[in-house]
Amino acid sequence: MTESNNNWEYAPSLEGTSHIQLKEKYDLFIDGKWVKPSNNRYFDTINPSNEEKLAEIAWASDADVDLAVKAARKAYVEVWSKMKASERAKYIFRIARLMQEHARELAVIETLDGGKPIRESRDIDVPLACNHFFYYAGWADKLQDAFPNRMIQSLGVAGQIIPWNFPLLMAAWKIAPALAAGNTVVLKPAETTSLTALKLAEIIEQSGLPAGVVNIITGHGDTGAAIVNHPDIDKIAFTGSTAVGKLIQKSVIVTAKRVSLELGGKSANIILEDAPIDQAVEGIVNGIFFNQGHVCCAGSRLYVQESIAEEVVRKLKQRMQSLYVGNPLDKNTDVGAINSKEQLSTIEKYINIGINEGADMFQVECEIPSKGFYCRPTIFTNVAQSSVISQEEIFGPVLTIQTFRTIDEVIQKANNSPYGLAAGVWTDKGSRIFNLTSKLRAGVIWANTYNKFDPASPFGGYKESGFGREGGLHGLEAYLK
Repeated sequence: MTESNNNWEYAPSLEGTSHIQLKEKYDLFIDGKWVKPSNNRYFDTINPSNEEKLAEIAWASDADVDLAVKAARKAYVEVWSKMKASERAKYIFRIARLMQEHARELAVIETLDGGKPIRESRDIDVPLACNHFFYYAGWADKLQDAFPNRMIQSLGVAGQIIPWNFPLLMAAWKIAPALAAGNTVVLKPAETTSLTALKLAEIIEQSGLPAGVVNIITGHGDTGAAIVNHPDIDKIAFTGSTAVGKLIQKSVIVTAKRVSLELGGKSANIILEDAPIDQAVEGIVNGIFFNQGHVCCAGSRLYVQESIAEEVVRKLKQRMQSLYVGNPLDKNTDVGAINSKEQLSTIEKYINIGINEGADMFQVECEIPSKGFYCRPTIFTNVAQSSVISQEEIFGPVLTIQTFRTIDEVIQKANNSPYGLAAGVWTDKGSRIFNLTSKLRAGVIWANTYNKFDPASPFGGYKESGFGREGGLHGLEAYLK
């Protein structure tokens, strides 16, 4: 560390990039081969931390989607559905091991393409993605044990569309259970973060997985729509915005397609007066700021019991001042870059709405890089329950804080949302935890922690946060009939 102006500052500790291999141009991974898009269209993927071009990505047309679906159907009928489950498990295990071998490269590419701090990519995203493949590989030959006394069968071809906030992890959440259940896959990553999915395609190619079992195609919204509307897809799994999820639901309602949707959230983090306050403050920071708020289950609504509100807000502001905002490749960085210019504009719009609504804003006093898409961690106090910033998903490092007096009051406030994805409860008493978890309308509820995930634990929401679960046996069941 170096001393400057009587303040201690961290010396840069940049993760190296010499070990990664990125192509200048990526084609579509269809039927085990790299195929040029039929319309010869490509688009750029940008590093959000410095706005520099990373690579050109193929833009799949309807014809390319059809080619991928036909390859998946052929592989399903001729190879994958006929293969012994124990053999399928070996391929999934092999993918997991190869991902581990490429872990450092995957983490750096995830940070370059998505803007999240290298610590999060390295310590959370990549290990969790590997663990999902390991977990479901273990279930592949035990399906009858997982669902005893039931006749089970794979669905066929799964069309999967994933978001930009956890590109590799979302790919693992989707692909691993689908393969374990005996299905084949056509997956489309988000257009702004396609690189780790394409690196995963290279790993799948290296694993020797039979051609056509996993097809990874890239593009914008029209490519995703072509997957949703393709008549030979049996299952649609989508993670993304509630608005797009509603469009998907309308599109498939007259078909026989199975659907699972993991959509938006406006999750409540509740601190009761007997909570361990320092631990809770760290959990709040972890739940909303360390990930730039780019998590559908981010604890973006904080409810603090009135008797401790002043202390919690004071300690939270103090902790926020120590957050390091900057280059995501720097191991010191706590808050990296916003994923895209468009998302940064959306966040800034909501911050202005909060100011105009009369809420009190506090932002971290720090320098941010002159190039790239960055937002200072922000909290709003004196927020009304009906205010826009406490009701609508912002998907950025913006936290609203409200107080409450009684348990009944906070349950009513927390449930007063169109979303129901996640929640957090901080208290010293187990009885209070169980009381709240039985009354909060949220799919996942953490107690005295936040944003902890495990492959064996199901994840999903209520209301406009979608339906269906991913992870655990619930996630496996979603790919079986």
